[in-house]
Amino acid sequence: MHPVLSSDTLARLRRQRPYPAVSVLMPTHRREPDSAQDPVRLRNLMAEAKEQLEADPAVTRDTRIDVIKQLDQALSEIDLVHSEDGLVVFAAPGEHEVWTLGRTVPERVVLSDTYLTRNLVSAQAAERPFWVLAVSSDRVSLWNGGPDRVTEESAGPFPMTRVRENEDVEREERIGNVPSAFTDEETRHFLREADHAMSGVLKADPRPLYVAGEAAALSLLGDVGNVARGATAQVPHGGLASGPADAVWQAMRPYVEAQAEKDVAGVLEELDKARGRRTFAAGVDEIRQNVKDGRVSLLAVEENYRETVRDSGGHLLPAEAGDLDAVDDIVDDIVEQSLETGAEVRFVPDGTLAEMGGIASTLRY
Repeated sequence: MHPVLSSDTLARLRRQRPYPAVSVLMPTHRREPDSAQDPVRLRNLMAEAKEQLEADPAVTRDTRIDVIKQLDQALSEIDLVHSEDGLVVFAAPGEHEVWTLGRTVPERVVLSDTYLTRNLVSAQAAERPFWVLAVSSDRVSLWNGGPDRVTEESAGPFPMTRVRENEDVEREERIGNVPSAFTDEETRHFLREADHAMSGVLKADPRPLYVAGEAAALSLLGDVGNVARGATAQVPHGGLASGPADAVWQAMRPYVEAQAEKDVAGVLEELDKARGRRTFAAGVDEIRQNVKDGRVSLLAVEENYRETVRDSGGHLLPAEAGDLDAVDDIVDDIVEQSLETGAEVRFVPDGTLAEMGGIASTLRY
């Protein structure tokens, strides 16, 4: 997903805007033949958004021209050749944003005074983002991790570098002529600064953290600060501070996958305990009501679980996609509402919750 959906970014997207704030959502495809129709469908959706703007008496001529200009600029920035599974376009007077998601979205155009963010929130939770801090004596880099790749972050102080006085020190270390760089005070100071910077990143955007570096680097980072000691895993693999991205991902992958399996086991254990305490709920209808009441503590959802429903007034009933009163994204709606009430949301592999209908939760009371 691009860009990163931090808590600050989400708060900015959710704020009220001068009408109209336009949200255009479209499922996209990574491969042919399905991807061949994506450009046509996107143009049609953009045309539909413009038609709604033209037909809305609450939209003045100047505002309409502005928002249509924003939609056109957004369209020019979209790269469908490298699509993921969903596309979201936001446009309002004087601004626009384009988001690509690793999770499908319903096809729709919405005019309101706020952007439609529920699908972004759900996709962010499903992607299980993580940080990788790659450490060496003269470079510390930060990597943004997702389901199948990492990309280097260039925000803030990262990557952090320093010039070592002896340009041949690395060669001399290999042949044993000088002490390790991880024993000098300058390196301690450098890694202390990196620890402080990483603490700031985690405060602004908390995620699992994997710290990679040779054993001496990990040891020193642990001595001078807290992030290494609090990391999800320490990965004793040097030579990653300068990448490339694929090398970083391949080194992290076994650790990320092992942690994912551990997390799923933990979710199932929590659900089992909730059954015993009678603080358990399953199915979209039961959970939707508990989310509204603020009772959900942990929400577990299968990664590709979707449900189309209609609201009968008191309960959710199955519906067909395209029905006039159908709600295509009820699962994403439940995810967003759960996060808003402070619940933990965890996505698990398909089939994990088969006996629970694909979605289950623990309740606070």
